[in-house]
Amino acid sequence: MADKLTRIAIVSTDKCKPKKCRQECKKSCPVVRTGRLCIEVTPESRIAFISEQLCIGCGICPKKCPFGAIHIINLPTNLETQVTHRYSANSFKLHRLPTPRPGQVLGLVGTNGIGKSTALKILSGKQKPNLGRYDNPPDWNETLAYFRGSELQNYLTKVVEDNIKAVVKPQYVDKLPLAIRGTVRSVSALLKAQCARGDEVMEAMIDILDLRPVLDRDVEQLSGGELQRFAIAVACVQKADVYMFDEPSSYLDVKQRLKAASTIRGLTRPDNYVIVVEHDLSSLQFRIAEAGDEFMVDRSRSFGYPAMDKTLGKFHLHVDKGEFTDSEIIVMMGENGTGKTTFCRMLAGVEAPDGSKKIPKMSISMKPQKITPKFPGTVRELFLKRIRSSFLNPQFQTDVYKPLHIDDFIDQEVKHLSGGELQRVAIVLALGMPADIYLIDEPSAYLDSEQRIIAARVIKRFIMHAKKTAFVVEHDFIMATYLADRVIVFEGEPSIDATATAPQSLLTGCNAFLKSLNVTFRRDQNTFRPRINKLDSQLDQEQKLSGNYFFLEGMLRPPIYSSGYLLT
Repeated sequence: MADKLTRIAIVSTDKCKPKKCRQECKKSCPVVRTGRLCIEVTPESRIAFISEQLCIGCGICPKKCPFGAIHIINLPTNLETQVTHRYSANSFKLHRLPTPRPGQVLGLVGTNGIGKSTALKILSGKQKPNLGRYDNPPDWNETLAYFRGSELQNYLTKVVEDNIKAVVKPQYVDKLPLAIRGTVRSVSALLKAQCARGDEVMEAMIDILDLRPVLDRDVEQLSGGELQRFAIAVACVQKADVYMFDEPSSYLDVKQRLKAASTIRGLTRPDNYVIVVEHDLSSLQFRIAEAGDEFMVDRSRSFGYPAMDKTLGKFHLHVDKGEFTDSEIIVMMGENGTGKTTFCRMLAGVEAPDGSKKIPKMSISMKPQKITPKFPGTVRELFLKRIRSSFLNPQFQTDVYKPLHIDDFIDQEVKHLSGGELQRVAIVLALGMPADIYLIDEPSAYLDSEQRIIAARVIKRFIMHAKKTAFVVEHDFIMATYLADRVIVFEGEPSIDATATAPQSLLTGCNAFLKSLNVTFRRDQNTFRPRINKLDSQLDQEQKLSGNYFFLEGMLRPPIYSSGYLLT
């Protein structure tokens, strides 16, 4: 016999507006009509209250709510006795808890808002689990008794008795400069101040994470990738019993991601714990298809930019002459510090090339790498002020706005948005500006795997349908190969001297890029996803001998399966 279902009723505090609706949820509820208070809305109510004990799961109130503020979720009864934490009535509920094990790396994956950060807070001792009793939280003795007989009891006992120290690498590294207090702000000084594992370890971290060229810089002058490597190094040089890394790959190129992964794995000891939260497309399923199956576009119109140079302090960038067409997405590939963002700024006219060279005048819309929320109002007010005509256009709503699920936070203040929400707003703003060329810098940062492939689809469809051109900087290799019609490879020594090649084919460009990293990719025979070969393995050596660093078996772009539907 199947388990009896119990329910979670979620009422969004941002969307529920009892004073602006006719209380359709309460009026349509069949339980309320029988005289029981399943849904309560009083004149003083800030949001509606739904009784999960009385709710019969009819599904009427979510459909009737004009603001989409209600979600009724059915789950097996056996989960009801395994509630770890809940913040309030009709709010998020976390069931169970991941179990860290000494000497192993525990990976947490899942979409944004699914409880990974809550689990990290509990495991780091910053959040006391209330076992779902938000109105009458248990003491630690009762909580530990709840986990009796499990590995979590031993772990949480250490947390309660302060026998373990947890170090957390934060998710939003671009906010680190604001969090650092005091006059000591250089990379080297801050690393020395945090180092507790000896100078040898610190020097090793500096070399492995390529921080030596930026040691004398103020943290405010660091790029996104440099901030990420700095944050990882700060965590690694400290002595701790638990190391937690929240999204350590954001802003990092393929080479740096491999180094970061090796560094994090190197922290494991028989008496410590390592926990990593990561969003990666490698867990998704792929189906092979030829490039260009979906869009039949006219690429007869050609545009170009001249060969040019740019010197910024000790760094020099040379750009080969290039051409591009309408309805084309060009992805820029290269290590951090090789000038991709500088090239974008030159195309946008923000930076002028050295000498007398000039970029042809082009209408540009740019999504920057770092997003700073300065607008004082809501997301809706921001769109109406900046991209009013696009925001009110039904086609733009269908192609861009709705797929990115902006309605989920459209009436929230911009300054209160999460990193992933800000990223989606920035993509909408960039695509909503009338332009001939769209420069999109790191669109996947802070997005979970589901949101990344949706963002990729949105960008691709918009560029193809609008017959525009996009230059995209993207370090998620799978997202980059999905988006790219052609690629520009940035070669050379990071932060010193680099060259941007002319746009070239996806296969040629990826081969050149991966060869510079000494990394080979194969395609998994079952899931069809690209996977990195183990260094010096038989397949790695075979592909290098044949010059086939990017092994696609003749197929250029894989549409992506996710949650039961196809994203082509």
